[in-house]
Amino acid sequence: MKVFFYVFFCLALVVQSCTNNDYTGFISDPEHVHKTVKNLTDVIVHDIFSPPVASRIYVYPSIAAYEIMAANHPDQKSLAGQLHGLEAIPPLENSEDVSFPLAAIYAFHTVGKALIFSDDKMDAYWESFEKQVKSSGLRGKKYNASINYGQHVADHILSWAEKDNYKQTRSYPKYTISDDPSKWQPTPPAYMDGIEPHWREMRTLVLEAADQFTPEAPSTFDLDKQSPFYKEMMEVYNTVNNAGEEEVEIASFWDCNPYVMNVAGHVMFASKKITPGGHWIGITGIACRQSNADLMQTAEAYALTSIALYDAFISCWDEKYRSNLIRPETVINQHIDEEWVPILQTPPFPEHTSGHSVISTAAAVVLTRLFGDNFSFNDDVELEYGLPVRSFDS
Repeated sequence: MKVFFYVFFCLALVVQSCTNNDYTGFISDPEHVHKTVKNLTDVIVHDIFSPPVASRIYVYPSIAAYEIMAANHPDQKSLAGQLHGLEAIPPLENSEDVSFPLAAIYAFHTVGKALIFSDDKMDAYWESFEKQVKSSGLRGKKYNASINYGQHVADHILSWAEKDNYKQTRSYPKYTISDDPSKWQPTPPAYMDGIEPHWREMRTLVLEAADQFTPEAPSTFDLDKQSPFYKEMMEVYNTVNNAGEEEVEIASFWDCNPYVMNVAGHVMFASKKITPGGHWIGITGIACRQSNADLMQTAEAYALTSIALYDAFISCWDEKYRSNLIRPETVINQHIDEEWVPILQTPPFPEHTSGHSVISTAAAVVLTRLFGDNFSFNDDVELEYGLPVRSFDS
């Protein structure tokens, strides 16, 4: 009998030991990062943040997660000293006490929660995830140490974020409508104020300044039928009028307007969707999954892509409110066809340059650098918004 109890006791220790180590594989699964990022995207959509502001909400959590993971990977370089104003994250006295993946995910979640409105949705996600983590065996001293370290890094990143001029721009004057016929005016049906007219004053991360890469100015406003401006306007008018089903589907796929006003008779109601930056964050997740990127590679992809998106929005918005070009819809309604409407609802900011084009190029360059050219993939990011999957060769 004594022998039986001795053997049973030894087996129990072995089982307990295995249980305590089960969390290693669980918490290192990059799928947890993807789900945490997707949860943030869902909250951004729910809370209706503008595209530039959404890029800010993505970038700081992504940097926090990357910095923690990089601290445990000698082959990875910290972003401290590379991004404007970012200092090294707090050091760890004993790295063996901490699960870096858990700390990174918690830091991402905590920084993200500080930048959105719907705390309850963030809390609900974390409570569910926390149960999974503890069920995997990661609990007690190691769990607490990991959460504490994630909190320290989150506080560090949020302190840095406080200095990016975002809060100051909240009190700056709204966009002033000009009598100049070439300048942007609010568009139907909501006639919303110009979004983020002072975004150029945000602290950049990599760019030396918002106007470092100033694009060519748009064609000069001119209603002469032989002028470049008039010809470009008519190209828009005729392209929309002659658009086929495929063209409309492509336009809708890349619409990514976070706040569309729908008009049905005398009733107006809003539809909420993903932002352009959110679409590219989704594509980043697709690329990571398809290439079987590990947790470190996944954290790096989200961080570098979000940095590119953030700086791209600052650069683009700098030009938008410098050239301050009127939208084709306004000119066409005033001078060509007062009943004409574009395929997509015109977003509330100046025409030049295209926000989608600027941020898409920035994200695509980063992702190509990380995953290589000729990277074929199926983009199903918009599937949940009723749009079919589209395939791309690179």
